[in-house]
Amino acid sequence: MRIIDEIFERSPTLSFEFFPPRDDIGFWDLYRTIESLKPSSPSYVSVTYGAGGSTRKKTLELVARIKRDSGIEPLAHLTCVEHTRAEIGDIVDDLKNHRVENILCLRGDPPEGQGRFTARPDGFANARELAGFIRDRHPSLCLGAACHPETHPEAASPEADLDNLKRKVDAGVNFLITQLFFGNDDFYRFRDRCAQAGVFVPIIAGIMPVLSAKQIKRFTNMCGAAIPPDLLTKIEAVEDDTDAVRHVGVLHATEQCLDLIENDVAGLHFYTLNRSTATRAIFQQIKSRLAVKTGR
Repeated sequence: MRIIDEIFERSPTLSFEFFPPRDDIGFWDLYRTIESLKPSSPSYVSVTYGAGGSTRKKTLELVARIKRDSGIEPLAHLTCVEHTRAEIGDIVDDLKNHRVENILCLRGDPPEGQGRFTARPDGFANARELAGFIRDRHPSLCLGAACHPETHPEAASPEADLDNLKRKVDAGVNFLITQLFFGNDDFYRFRDRCAQAGVFVPIIAGIMPVLSAKQIKRFTNMCGAAIPPDLLTKIEAVEDDTDAVRHVGVLHATEQCLDLIENDVAGLHFYTLNRSTATRAIFQQIKSRLAVKTGR
């Protein structure tokens, strides 16, 4: 199943992101997490790809197993970091051989210890080049890419960031998934700007429920997202109480999702951090609204 077809047939889509665990015990825990989320009938689940291909083998194993055994469509992340064109070609061919139809094209973060991304002479410099290569090699694949409602941290300006995004789409990207954000107005302004710039592919909203004050501050510093002042005040008021922080995070994410659904978002993509409790709690609050929109 191509994700773009699912979006056009039944939006908003519902999806979850996971990362490959480090050991076999972690894999079994993750399979249980995926099973616990199956009652929400996700349109697909995505699997991340470590810097420099550090989780390449585990990513491919997990994606293949999800496709084969779970009955859920996988979206395989793929990055340019430390890979040659030939290696990327082999990976894409392998995914295709496992009947994986959806790939998220990413530049990727520099490997640990490297301050900035440097492309290999025989590799790809960015997600646009990666998407164009895959589109030429396997035209039938469905390709996604990332976008930043609050501008990529490395972009010279919002305008330059949007120009780069349009080039990715023009290279063959079918849909976009946003970096996490907490203010829906940021998303709506970004969506409007994309349309004005001629970027008309569906834009899926990336949602990360706040589970830890320290963790979410670290994530937002890394990706350039802002925490709204009222949300930050609520989090900091209870930051030493894990359950209270989780409650604040789930409530905010639920309100975000309900508002996004009402404003015709193409999809909701949850950054789960390989946990299901918060995501399942949010789904319980939004499932009736989703059912009205999609029949799900």
